Amino acid sequence: MIRIGIIGDIGSGKSYVAQGFGYPVFNADQEVSKLYKNNKKIFRSLNKLIPKYIVSFPIDKKEVSNAILANQVNLTKINKIVHKEIRKKMNLFLIKNKNKKVIILDIPLLLENKINNKKDILVFVESQKSKIKKSLKKRVNFNKKLFKKFKKIQLPIDYKKRKAHFIIKNDFTKTSVKIGIKKVIEEINK
Repeated sequence: MIRIGIIGDIGSGKSYVAQGFGYPVFNADQEVSKLYKNNKKIFRSLNKLIPKYIVSFPIDKKEVSNAILANQVNLTKINKIVHKEIRKKMNLFLIKNKNKKVIILDIPLLLENKINNKKDILVFVESQKSKIKKSLKKRVNFNKKLFKKFKKIQLPIDYKKRKAHFIIKNDFTKTSVKIGIKKVIEEINK
């Protein structure tokens, strides 16, 4: 099985690129949303750690955002609990798709949390900062302060780019992404 990890800046279009490959995708953000909606154990753990912010089930993302905005330490606490579950979900995804030729890992903190393997093919999604800002502002719950907190826990973009085996330029058109994906698929199929 070939594992392709999608890396890049927040808002660069990683999930869009991941879907474009046409292979099974493990989308960590979607899995986190499911945990907040369906997992009472996660709720109880977070409620115990930060009861002032996490007060109701299903967990409201606004509660999580408020906790993070109030204190950077809360982000670390949340990550510690949530990432353990996300790793379990990812392992189940890998078992379920073990016979697939290629799978895609769309995990925002793939390198930061050392989730990737040495054999993984890393694809960096490169976008212009102005286009990223435009894209982020279109998001329903975009919060500039929250964005800055998440940027603090990420590795530098230059480092991620150097670690990548491939770079896909995303100018937020289907054509640019399709061309990049096609090149990656051609290379890994050699």
